[in-house]
Amino acid sequence: MKYEYAHDLQQRMNDIVNTLNMNHIRLERVRCFRSRGSSTKRTIARCHALGKLMQHAMNTKAFYAIEFLEPFEKLSRKDQDKTIIHELMHIPKAFGGGFRHHDFVCEKNVDVLYQKLENLKSSPYNQLY
Repeated sequence: MKYEYAHDLQQRMNDIVNTLNMNHIRLERVRCFRSRGSSTKRTIARCHALGKLMQHAMNTKAFYAIEFLEPFEKLSRKDQDKTIIHELMHIPKAFGGGFRHHDFVCEKNVDVLYQKLENLKSSPYNQLY
């Protein structure tokens, strides 16, 4: 596996977090990476966390990395945005190193947030700035 910091995806993620007011996400403690060489066939992205034990061992706070695998690049812009939203939804409100599971992070909830994102982006108020 090879990992590369994804500045463009980092900016898109930041924009989505800010537009959707996902204020619990500490942008300075989330990084986006592209990965190459995974043998997985169906995964397009995944969220990784620095768990509680490692936080204590390293005397640090929670940190998340969002990994975008090669199939992500072939998605439409809309599906890429939905994927970014999906991965962000795994980060719990406590921002403590845990995960929200797929009972909450589901297609229905992702679609609700994606529609909100689209509505906010097309709002005349947003276009003034």
